[in-house]
Amino acid sequence: MAVPAFSDIAKASNDLLNKDFYHLSAAALEVKSNTPNNVAFKVTGKSTHEGATSGLLEAKFTDKPSGRYFKKLRCHIRSSFSRSNNFDYMVFLEPQIAGLTMFYRRAGTTVTSSWNTVNALDLKIESSDAITKGLKAEILGNYLPTTQKTGAKLNVHFKQANFHGRAFFDLLKGPTANIDAVIGQDGFLVGGSAGYDVQKAAITNYSAAIGYSTPLYTASITGVNNLSIFSAAYYHKVNSQVEAGAKATWDSKSGSQVGLEVASKYRLDPVSFAKVKINDRGVAAVAYNVLLRPGVTLGLGASFDTQKLDQATHKIGTSFTFDS
Repeated sequence: MAVPAFSDIAKASNDLLNKDFYHLSAAALEVKSNTPNNVAFKVTGKSTHEGATSGLLEAKFTDKPSGRYFKKLRCHIRSSFSRSNNFDYMVFLEPQIAGLTMFYRRAGTTVTSSWNTVNALDLKIESSDAITKGLKAEILGNYLPTTQKTGAKLNVHFKQANFHGRAFFDLLKGPTANIDAVIGQDGFLVGGSAGYDVQKAAITNYSAAIGYSTPLYTASITGVNNLSIFSAAYYHKVNSQVEAGAKATWDSKSGSQVGLEVASKYRLDPVSFAKVKINDRGVAAVAYNVLLRPGVTLGLGASFDTQKLDQATHKIGTSFTFDS
């Protein structure tokens, strides 16, 4: 298996516990469309249980890699005598099978721009394998017209068979840098991350993680916030229909209380699935996802506080996704 990024060591269990639970928003709508010239548009809108609404318009252009091209050139040199008995040389370059070899390669580039309801403009430019295989660079820009605030970031990802490293640079704030790396061998994973403030010349935070990953199950232990918050996560793909996972979290600064979440996913048929989870505080959530027709997905979700069933603490949410 490929070595994940540091933040993805516990991705399987985190996705099972957090994704596709639609009660978090009262209503959500997502519309996706693709054009023939590799431009993808996405419009999202959400309404919270408090009545606030938010939206996002995103456009993504992908210039796919053109691959490797080789061109062979044969060089012909002709000579002739002029009246002054000096040599004149004429050089002709012609495409042939033998001769000089020319090399050309174009890496893939992705440009993503977005505009949301808080009037923030974001731009991201990604380039993969431009310098060497496995290296991806991202340039991110942010602009708030109302406050004239700007942001600029540079992210670098480098991935090899047994290594996955990342570096995130905030060029205007600080500047600061966050670097993480994961080394993997035979399913075993060891990773760490650190933040650095250039002006203060000091490490601002650090984290570490270990894990074991197979196609059917993963387990990990992570320590974040200067190794003050620890979490242990487990995910198991029982069979083609059933998935199960759990996560325990302990904050060493807040006491001895350990938070626990347990979740399961059951695929009802090829076009629908149901999820359920519960935590140590007695809050349970259920979700149902169904593909109504190609490109149209409906999601329904609800959460219940089992210790306060007589109070109005429960939440219900819906989600529609249209993908053309």
